[in-house]
Amino acid sequence: MSDTLVINEIYLSIQGESTFAGLPCVFVRLTACNLRCSYCDTAYAFNEGRKWTFRDILIEIHEFERVYDRNVAGHKLPIVEFTGGEPLLQPNVLPLMKSLCDDGLTVLLETSGAMDIAPVDPRVRRIMDLKCPSSGEVQRNHWENLTHLKSTDEVKFVIATLEDYDWSREQLDKHKLASVCPILFSWVTPLRPRQQDKSLKKVPAGQTPISRQQLVERIMADALPVRFQLQMHKFVWPPDQRGV
Repeated sequence: MSDTLVINEIYLSIQGESTFAGLPCVFVRLTACNLRCSYCDTAYAFNEGRKWTFRDILIEIHEFERVYDRNVAGHKLPIVEFTGGEPLLQPNVLPLMKSLCDDGLTVLLETSGAMDIAPVDPRVRRIMDLKCPSSGEVQRNHWENLTHLKSTDEVKFVIATLEDYDWSREQLDKHKLASVCPILFSWVTPLRPRQQDKSLKKVPAGQTPISRQQLVERIMADALPVRFQLQMHKFVWPPDQRGV
């Protein structure tokens, strides 16, 4: 097996989501995805990218660390997130994440929930979607993944409609997810025109959009043990800006 990955971009930003929101983080965005969720804001990663060797990827990550360390004396930059696309489509991501864990970094993995998470190094913090009905990909959820979740993982529901909310609440109760790991209810930021890729699935007919205020009010009214989140980086930079 060659020590290469097809990478779309590597950049330094703040973590915009999850329980790590607000912290500086190096993002490694891998190319390719096997889903076409209706709300996907990174369709450019479906095909765009080039091969990087492990060595070059590690050099890039550690260069961001060195720049950060020079500018913020005495502080380390210990967080790296693998995202996509779908990182687990490229098996070589597994040994690379392990290597970074061995180096003492905190490694996050954003994954769609359609791929088997069992082979991932147990030190990696897996942020796993359960695809809701409005995504158009709800049938792709790999339900066996729930048996592999640990307390250091996180489950994310990306919610765009009232039907998504009801479905998510049902899964939360059915699988007792809040007793396993942190649960994220993430409101869908509407796509800008240039993000509306033709390959994305359509929201199924008959669903009713939910506003962020409605989502928060329902979470509170139902006293759900979940963390509401917005994509923080989209309030700092333009919502369709890349590399942030």
